[in-house]
Amino acid sequence: MKHYKTILLGFLALSFGSCGKEDSLEGSGDPENNGWVLVWSDEFNTPTEDNRPDPSKWTYELGASGFGNGELQNYTNKEKNASYTTYNGEGCLKITALKDGDGATYSSARIKTEGLFEFQYGRAEARLVLPYGIGLWPAFWMLGADYTTNAWPACGEIDIMENKGYQPNIVSSALHMPGRSGGNPVTSTFGYPDQRFDTDFHVFAVEWDKEKIDFIVDGTLYHRVEKSAVTDGEWKFDHPFFIILNVAVGGTFGGNPTDNTYFPQSMYVDYVRVYQKESDIDPSANYGDIPSGGLVNKWDFNGEDSDKGLLEPDRK
Repeated sequence: MKHYKTILLGFLALSFGSCGKEDSLEGSGDPENNGWVLVWSDEFNTPTEDNRPDPSKWTYELGASGFGNGELQNYTNKEKNASYTTYNGEGCLKITALKDGDGATYSSARIKTEGLFEFQYGRAEARLVLPYGIGLWPAFWMLGADYTTNAWPACGEIDIMENKGYQPNIVSSALHMPGRSGGNPVTSTFGYPDQRFDTDFHVFAVEWDKEKIDFIVDGTLYHRVEKSAVTDGEWKFDHPFFIILNVAVGGTFGGNPTDNTYFPQSMYVDYVRVYQKESDIDPSANYGDIPSGGLVNKWDFNGEDSDKGLLEPDRK
């Protein structure tokens, strides 16, 4: 999801399911099997008094500026657009896009950890159910915390998951930096031939260090970007980033809604978790409430862009 800019991903090479030899690369498994320490999380199991995202962990992007992408929604901080709920028995947060004319034709929410939590190097993951429909643009991403002094793309941007709402079996990832931004990011896609991202939870993750950035879906590492291999862009990923979750409506990524786009549409967030290697933990950083078993104690280790063939969703 882009911050104050226009994005055209261009041609994406589609990968279905596993991706050859990259499946066995280090980091493709569960975090607790790879020496990670949980440093921050929101499990969304206990609603706040006002049923909105925990203000000690999340704040809001507000407004209907289009955010440089021609988006059509007004982002609000209202419960109708971001609230606690349950989905298939799981306590979670839902970010909901509505066609309600609240400040614009559509309203939605974009929540972020800016000013509350940021980190440099680690693993960020979210377990999500995505919305469905033409003109929906859900995203889980990170922006360089210095964006106010180093304007995009100099601050760097890590798009962990983006989705065109009319393609429920395909997601994409991207890195934006000087020389590789806007319509020319470092990007890749991941897809399933027989599963959808809008009918059940899936885990989207990034693992990031000083040498490389890996993108992972459901434990499958499908794209690795090595710093040394980026010769046509200026690497801007060696400083703190904050986390963003949102559902945009319309814009340059997947087009605008049609008369057949059903509202409301929600992205369900079971959890967001951040892990780091012990060597990367900053003892002076503000991690908020430390998760149980995290930060101090380690885990107990043992040891083509196409919409062909898509079915109508069974949960609308």
